[in-house]
Amino acid sequence: MAWSIAEVARMSGVTSRTLRHYDEIGLLPPAWIGGNGHRYYEEAQLLRLQQILLMRELDLGLREIRAVLDSQVDRVAVLREHRQRLLAEQRRLETLVRTIGRTIAELEEDKDGQHMVKINRPENLFEGFEQSPEIDAEVRERWPEHWEQSRQAAAAMTAEDMERWQRAVTAQMIRLAEFMAAGTPVTDAAVQAEMEVHHQSVCRFWTPNAAAYKGLGQTYVDDPRFRENYDKIAEGLAVYQRDAMAVYADTRLS
Repeated sequence: MAWSIAEVARMSGVTSRTLRHYDEIGLLPPAWIGGNGHRYYEEAQLLRLQQILLMRELDLGLREIRAVLDSQVDRVAVLREHRQRLLAEQRRLETLVRTIGRTIAELEEDKDGQHMVKINRPENLFEGFEQSPEIDAEVRERWPEHWEQSRQAAAAMTAEDMERWQRAVTAQMIRLAEFMAAGTPVTDAAVQAEMEVHHQSVCRFWTPNAAAYKGLGQTYVDDPRFRENYDKIAEGLAVYQRDAMAVYADTRLS
């Protein structure tokens, strides 16, 4: 049985663009290409994709993943290591569920029908969130200079710096969610002021041009990991952020 690239993307959560990139670098060629130019995958390719995704969870780069898959490395040992990482992630997510639960409990509806947050302990908002910026393996592979610049900037930050950065990022996500809930258009000056802050935050790690900044916004929507982080704050926030970043890129970076 064979599946089209669109079907594999739907099943796996990996975008068609990423699957095409995997083919281009020789990491995951399709089983065959139809007369219409569409890629088709069979069970062997699906199993290989699962292994790719498992090793991405272990923070391996695409070149490292290909080396493992093309070698005789004990894949059972890799899976065992991955299982340990998943158990640690499970504990973190349980903490995050408690964090979000506390925030929900502190929500109250004001007289205008908008939801405002009454924060009793501000530190409770951030318990369980990752304390380091996540660098996608595809970025490392396709834009190594930007990835290296980002890695060096992150390495130079102290634990306190990283915590302050993460708190600032989360606080901005909450502010954007409030704009979105109020129906504020992404072209609004206040929203674009938030994009200025966001752009400056990104520039701590690497300096995107207009196209790259738009691409980053699209990644927030396309990548399930990024989108999940935004949807933890408010459903649809990733799309709202992407659209606001596109406006900022067109008006300030072009």
